Amino acid sequence: MIKRLIGALVLLGLFGLVVYNFLTEQNDQNLTNGQQGDGLYVIPEDMQDELPEGIKTGDAAPDFTLESLAGEEVSLSDFRGKKVFLNFWASWCPPCRAEMPEMQEFHEKYGDEVVIIAVNATGTERSLDVVKEYVEKNNYTFTILLDKDLKVNATYQALSLPTTYYINSEGIIQFPRKIGPMDFDMMKNYMEELN
Repeated sequence: MIKRLIGALVLLGLFGLVVYNFLTEQNDQNLTNGQQGDGLYVIPEDMQDELPEGIKTGDAAPDFTLESLAGEEVSLSDFRGKKVFLNFWASWCPPCRAEMPEMQEFHEKYGDEVVIIAVNATGTERSLDVVKEYVEKNNYTFTILLDKDLKVNATYQALSLPTTYYINSEGIIQFPRKIGPMDFDMMKNYMEELN
């Protein structure tokens, strides 16, 4: 009798887990302003006509101003004269979550030499609180900016997340963008080659 009861409870628990996973997946698919899943992000249809021709190696990095998590306005041009890794990410993106600890480690070691600006695709997030909780929970201290209307993501054609641009001290994109997660060694190599 007890074995049957335990067996029934285990089966009920497994069924509940399947239902929970299904509902979570459905909820993720219904989020507005984008499509997500294993690092894939699609610019909303109504913004696709606004996409620039493309940002290439040798182009000046387009300037922008966004709000930080602390509520301050920050512009890319504020960092002119410094090397910059401009990273586009979201908290729901598994490859983004994989690279963030590496970015933090790199920031702690080389933050005086390279500025990391992590632009959150806030328009695809469940809420701003989700972003804040994720950043606070993981103690990320590099610059995080909020792209609430996804215009900066569109300008930089961050169609897949994460995407990173490597900007030299003159504000020029020095290398082709990196689509996919970075690791510490990769960041160190880019830092050493950036002007």
